[in-house]
This record gives sequence, C-alpha cells and structure tokens, in this order.
Amino acid sequence: MASPPVLNMSKTLISVVLATHNEEKNLAMCLDSVKDWVDEIIIADGESTDKTVEIARQYNAKIIKTTNKANFHINKQLAMDEAQGKIVLQLDADEMVDKRMANFIEDKAKEISLIAQEDVKSYQPKAWNLRRKNFFLGKFLTKGGQYPDPVIRLYLNGYAHLPQKDVHEQMIVQGEVEFASGHLLHYSNPTFSDYLRKFNTYTSFKATQLKDDKTPVNAVSFVEYIIFYPLKTFFSLFLRHKGFRDGIAGFVFALMSGIYWQISYLKLWEIHEQKN
Repeated sequence: MASPPVLNMSKTLISVVLATHNEEKNLAMCLDSVKDWVDEIIIADGESTDKTVEIARQYNAKIIKTTNKANFHINKQLAMDEAQGKIVLQLDADEMVDKRMANFIEDKAKEISLIAQEDVKSYQPKAWNLRRKNFFLGKFLTKGGQYPDPVIRLYLNGYAHLPQKDVHEQMIVQGEVEFASGHLLHYSNPTFSDYLRKFNTYTSFKATQLKDDKTPVNAVSFVEYIIFYPLKTFFSLFLRHKGFRDGIAGFVFALMSGIYWQISYLKLWEIHEQKN
C-alpha cells in the first residue's frame, strides 16, 4: 500500500476530495485531470468490490474505508472533513476538470497563499459555483436545465459543508459564493445503461424520502406523482428550458426526468404493500 503524500505545510495546499463506490471505469480519468496541480487527494470509499481502491493508491490518495450509503453525500462529507488544504475541490469520480478551471483554481490557491491566516476570515468569496457540462446519449446537453448546471464544489476549508439530507443538495456556505472560470466535464451517463442503473438508485432513494415524509398512497397522491409531476417536469425541461434544442437526447432526458416521479411513487407504493 502506497503512503499518502507528505504535506508541505509551508505552502498553500489544494485538496481534492471524493466519495467512491465501484468507480474503476471513471476514477483514473478524473484523477488524471487534477494530479499535476493538487497537493493531496482524499477518497472515502464505500465498500468497492472492483479496482477502485487499487487505482486510487496509484495516485497516492489517502483512502478512508467506510460503508456504502444510499446518501453518498455522507461519505463526501467524511472526505471533506479530512482535507488539510486551504482550498478544497470536491469531485465525483465521473467528472473531469478542464484546463481553464484548473488554471483558475491554481490562481486562487496562489492568491490565498499570500493572505495571512487571520485575514482569511474577511476574504470573499468563501466558495465558487462550478459550471458543469453533462454528457448524455453521446453529447453534452446545452439546454433542458442541464447547462450551466452550477454546483458549489470549490471552497475555502472550514467554510462549507453538505447537509447530507439529499443526493442532489448543494453545499451550505458561510460567506459569499461566486462563479469560477472553466467547466467540470460530467460523464455520469456515457451509456443509457449507466443512466438506468443510477436512475434505479435515485428513484429508490426518493421513495425512501417519500416514506420518511409520510407521503400517503391514495388517489390524490396518485394523480400528483403519476400524472401531474411527470407532465410538469417534462414540459418544463423540454419546452420552457428548450430541451428540444438538444434533439433526441434532450427529449429522452426530459421524458426520463418526468418518469422519475412515477417510478419513485410506485416504489413507495411497493413499500406500503410490503408493510401491509
């Protein structure tokens, strides 16, 4: 087992943190995009059974072994809590940092390195929204609410955290948030099979949330989740947000985003049936 990198506390550190579970197909691509300019890589791995951990060790990553949780933001926070860098970048294993964003982060790290520790409290912003390009059915989506898809992922250490209540939540930041330059390239769905696998995970998580929120299974909720929410979501993404400009990919994305409500509700119904 390779040892984690020795940290030089005399310079500003850039930390990259991830949560992983069976990401052998993506992890090297992700880490290759940051390895040349970060000072530490921290990975909270949730019981991977493939080569994820082996690949992580090739990049001298510090590995936190934990359980695989339905809400993987809990594991993200575990990695965030271990970061020693003054500036922290939180990534998913299926994301890459483009060159412009890499330059932006390096420049910010140099800027912060010139600030005395006691002056960091007054430094603004405390975090940055990153524009994200989402790859779906062979192309990066440009409409349908999928671009610029801002996500808060870059922050000054100690000034941001995840609520850990939902898989699509944003970080809570103690301070101002601005936009960074460049893009995250998000390859979460290189194939439709990949999309369906994650779709199944997310709808199961949503069904559990609905159960915990005591959502009833009755005629009213049936109409809401089987008819109203799916149609509202589809027409919002495809027409209002101009998903039609992305062609077939935009249509399928809007359609599946609507079906998400139906499948989540049917899984809730199944939970209720099993209890009875």
